[in-house]
Amino acid sequence: MAKWLKEGKSENEIQEADAEVKKTVENILSDVSKRGDEAVRELSKKFDNYEPENFILTEQEIEKAISEVSKRDIEDIKFAQTQVRNFARKQLECIKDLEVETLPGVILGHKNIPMNSVGCYVPGGKYPMVASAHMSVLTAKVAGVKNITASAPPQNGKPHPAIVTAMHLGGADKILCLGGIQAVAAMAIGTETIDGVNMLVGPGNMFVAEAKRQLFGRVGIDLFAGPTETLIIADDSSDPEICAVDLLGQAEHGPTSPSILLTNSEDLALKTLTEIERQLKILPTAEIAKVSWKDYGQVIVCDNIDEMVSVANNLAFEHVQVMTENPDYFLKNMTNYGALFLGSRTNVAFGDKVIGTNHTLPTKTAARYTGGLWVGKFLKTCTYQKILTDEASAMVGEYCSRLCALEGFAGHGEQANIRVRRFGGRNIKPYSSAE
Repeated sequence: MAKWLKEGKSENEIQEADAEVKKTVENILSDVSKRGDEAVRELSKKFDNYEPENFILTEQEIEKAISEVSKRDIEDIKFAQTQVRNFARKQLECIKDLEVETLPGVILGHKNIPMNSVGCYVPGGKYPMVASAHMSVLTAKVAGVKNITASAPPQNGKPHPAIVTAMHLGGADKILCLGGIQAVAAMAIGTETIDGVNMLVGPGNMFVAEAKRQLFGRVGIDLFAGPTETLIIADDSSDPEICAVDLLGQAEHGPTSPSILLTNSEDLALKTLTEIERQLKILPTAEIAKVSWKDYGQVIVCDNIDEMVSVANNLAFEHVQVMTENPDYFLKNMTNYGALFLGSRTNVAFGDKVIGTNHTLPTKTAARYTGGLWVGKFLKTCTYQKILTDEASAMVGEYCSRLCALEGFAGHGEQANIRVRRFGGRNIKPYSSAE
């Protein structure tokens, strides 16, 4: 039976914090809905001390931002975007339109239609999440979205040059310098100067994630992508130093980011705990990682591999790094995860920044019912049907008429009956005559 050598905050404590976030988001969304630009401007000034004439960047402002990015950084951004673009294009090739004659004269099909407009949120805060621009903007562009609005908070009182560069190179049609709840609210609801979109995508902190949840229905969302989660699955073949690095490397995201070690080796667990304490003394981002590890870090020891799979599936974590003798066993047997990173040669940072898979992934057990952001999220699979012959229409109509009668839908039944009369020559009385 699995045992916990270290536990994080209780579920009750987490729920209490979530309730406060929910209330804050409700108030802000209501304010933006009522007062539009005025509310957005006040919120931006309050949270980011940023109050420009217009939150939408001009071409000149975009060019200025790009000019502040070094040649090497631009080359690195382009390399990362090439990897993301190539993988997204290969995914798109797997998505096919369909048309098939299911019965003589009966044609059914579906088309994959890109969204008309998408809002891409790129987190800022303590870290400028340049890579999130690749994951959302560029993937939407590959899918064929016509109008892409991208938004990120200001950094030091101005648009962050590297984020703006990544948004522009990724294909954003409109770039906003706006952050937090007010950014996703403005894009979803629309204001006097900011056009509303059909769908919101991109990761964010707990406030952004909650805002997207509350806005779902008014617009579509990609998935529930809150504070990042990392699960390290390791056995006695693993290196405790690497385990600690991979746990703390994700814990630095923020003070509410869970990092868990799941192992069948208590010896590895204890050595990793010791190594974490050592690294926290020298890690430049230890101030954040230490809080995250203290409040949300866990160490779980299982009896065997199968129990590790079971616990991992129950956790349904966003990132799952597998460093065992046979990592493919987890690829074959795990069913609930955002993304798998198999073997010690790869890691979550590769996926976050450059390797080509999308880093916007499900959190808070959403991996039980959805995968991460990908090119297919920007497509609507819409069906159509047509009947080519009188005979086919009458034949389907007879079945439909009887099934409608079975359910008591007289109006539906008459839709079928009139086709049988017109195209099949059969004398089926109209609904009004039958009454």
